[in-house]
Amino acid sequence: MSSINLSRFFTHSELIPVIAQDADSGAVLMLAYTNEEALGLTITTGTAWFWSRSRRELWNKGATSGNYLHVRQVFADCDNDTILLKVRPDGPACHTGETSCFYTELTLPPRD
Repeated sequence: MSSINLSRFFTHSELIPVIAQDADSGAVLMLAYTNEEALGLTITTGTAWFWSRSRRELWNKGATSGNYLHVRQVFADCDNDTILLKVRPDGPACHTGETSCFYTELTLPPRD
């Protein structure tokens, strides 16, 4: 496992959000959740690991689809309760086939 002390990120919750951002374009690709084990695997393997809340299991993004997220940098936010992964994706990040999970724009009401 990682030699970095990861427990500091999980003092308030067993799961924290992790944002995957394209290291080249800056596009936000997806948001998922990680636990201490998944974050350790991400750091040691160089590919993104998450905790699936619906399946209640570890999940290596790309293991099924082939669309791995290769981690280039890992950042923690100022409160140590959110992780940002700068990644190079092998293909679409979204399970729908879209490049990013954030492709549905909500229509805002007119503003003055």
